[in-house]
Amino acid sequence: MSDSVTIKVPARLHLGFLDIPRSPDDRFGSIGLPVEDIATTLTIARSAETHVVGDEEARITQHLETLCTHLGIKAHHRISIQHAIPRHIGLGSGTQIALAVSAALRTLHGLPLEPANDAVLLKRGSRSGIGIAAFDEGGVIIDAGKGDTNRAPTVVARFAFPDAWRIILVFDNAAHGIHGDAEIAAFRALPLFPVTTSASIARTVLLGIMPSLVERDLADFARGIASIQTEIGSYFAPAQGGVFTSRKVEATLHRLADAGALGIGQSSWGPTGFAFTQTQAEAERIVSAIGGRAPGTTIQIVAGRNAGAEITHSALNLARA
Repeated sequence: MSDSVTIKVPARLHLGFLDIPRSPDDRFGSIGLPVEDIATTLTIARSAETHVVGDEEARITQHLETLCTHLGIKAHHRISIQHAIPRHIGLGSGTQIALAVSAALRTLHGLPLEPANDAVLLKRGSRSGIGIAAFDEGGVIIDAGKGDTNRAPTVVARFAFPDAWRIILVFDNAAHGIHGDAEIAAFRALPLFPVTTSASIARTVLLGIMPSLVERDLADFARGIASIQTEIGSYFAPAQGGVFTSRKVEATLHRLADAGALGIGQSSWGPTGFAFTQTQAEAERIVSAIGGRAPGTTIQIVAGRNAGAEITHSALNLARA
């Protein structure tokens, strides 16, 4: 039995959809990967009364109540949040919070982890399974969306992201991506996604991105990601005001590309943008070459993450006073 459990769940980049359903029989499909250095970290312990300290108090409290009811747990808990992935910037904060609470609670009470089932219970993964799959193993993940069941989206492939490659992230410090009811409304308002576009994206993934990861060919990988981003960004443009949500991020990404960065794009609805480089040194050179960040933006260099969540727990020390 544990006194407390601490869990660290990584942020993820959503690199694009494979399809956007035209009917109930169609599936979303997604490609993405978790990243290092940006994560939600929280600690849970038994307590005389339930108390949440830190960011995301309301959302965590709701998840905790739902899970305790589902699992038949009567105990009270204290949850403290050391770090939280920023909300609504395209890094999967909602799914990661839900999975963090689920895994921490289950570990504290000696119950087996069920991230996919708990994600569905907590109403996560309705379109993309990247965040759920990133909890398990990391790497570049390809899912085929949800079928006609209530299960989480099905992961169909996973590849290690080369250790040396780096991702340059560009943040707009003031903007947020479309989310919640506005996201649902945006999907309803957009025209039907062309079958030919989905077919082109699927071909790019199967014959471009997947072999490029096996062969560790960054140029081909980035070319494939950029192709998907162009298609998806153009489709979402009427809803988000352009191919990119943030003009500041868009301008910075193009400057990075001019300096040698590859595969520029936007994670989910943004505004967070990304670009790829071969090494840490190359990423640092490119960032230096553009002369610093634009006002109102932040740049961060990260590695892709080839591992899932980290869970640690403190065992009860019977010898202490």
